[in-house]
Amino acid sequence: MTSSCPSNGLANSAAALAVVCVLSSGGCSRPRPEPSISFTHLPPTGQGAPEILNNIEGRVTGARPGQRIVLFARSGVWWVQPLKDQSFTPIQPDSKWKNRTHPGNAYAALLVDPGYIPPATVNELPSKGGLIRAVATAEGPTLARPVPKTLYFSGYEWEIRQTPGSPGGSRNVFDPANAWTDNHDHLHLRIARSADGWTSGEVTLSRSLGYGSYQFVVNDISQLDPAAVLTISTWDGAGPYREMDIEISRWGQPAGKNAQFVIQPYYIPANVVRFLAPAGPLVNSLMWEPGRVSFVTARPSAPGGKSAIVASHVFSSGIPPPGNESVRMNLYVFDSKQNPLRHEAEVIIEKFEYLP
Repeated sequence: MTSSCPSNGLANSAAALAVVCVLSSGGCSRPRPEPSISFTHLPPTGQGAPEILNNIEGRVTGARPGQRIVLFARSGVWWVQPLKDQSFTPIQPDSKWKNRTHPGNAYAALLVDPGYIPPATVNELPSKGGLIRAVATAEGPTLARPVPKTLYFSGYEWEIRQTPGSPGGSRNVFDPANAWTDNHDHLHLRIARSADGWTSGEVTLSRSLGYGSYQFVVNDISQLDPAAVLTISTWDGAGPYREMDIEISRWGQPAGKNAQFVIQPYYIPANVVRFLAPAGPLVNSLMWEPGRVSFVTARPSAPGGKSAIVASHVFSSGIPPPGNESVRMNLYVFDSKQNPLRHEAEVIIEKFEYLP
């Protein structure tokens, strides 16, 4: 039997320290290194937001068959990523892994054995041991902070979104070039075609306003594709169901009503009122009071005349109190399999007005 092992392992002490001979198999093997995880792409730091998802990637050394990655993002507590029912990230044959995660002020990756059941949330990150074979974390200076891009519209500062997200449950890429103001101080939001698909536009008011009257003068929206969505909302990412919306979309259906007033969560039938928004400019408003919000969509009034109301509704259940909410306006793509988006889109918001 031939062997590539040293002929005198006892005499050659240097070789004995470097090589372990496995005579039964006729070959030599080095001790298996401890597994480890490294990050190759990290998302920027951010506050937890259910509608935002960013890419995260890495590599594993020393992984064994059947092992997988479990990702966490910290926002108050550690949350498994990207979702509770999608808590495992496979390791590719080249030892790389990649997935998406919601924003956090720290990120973690665990290499786990089969049989490990990830918790939905934990106060303290699990440590190495048992079914957890390796742990890697990234926080603080390791994470980049995107430089905010802003614009001024109707006397207020707005932050332009530049990170991907999933509004309405549909994955969208937001390009800062899709939000701007013109010489008339009108805000433009656009869905544009790119080499990789569609890009959307969004702006968020840089401060919270609280109770009061919110009014938005929107130009003609009748030309929008069934899969395009314009949302005007007060939105608070600090907790669920702290959102009130005026939404213009057919949600992929070519016929039928194209607008709705919504108090989240939308899946409660009493929280959604649909209506048909006509062509031409419209004034969309909401009056937010304790325990009550009144929505109105109307045609602009002629000089000396009254505006013609298109739709109105008063909600008095499930109304959120003020907190960290802000006004958000976005034009994005709804993922419709039957009627996918076919054309670019642009919406002009002529004016925003707030009265306490």
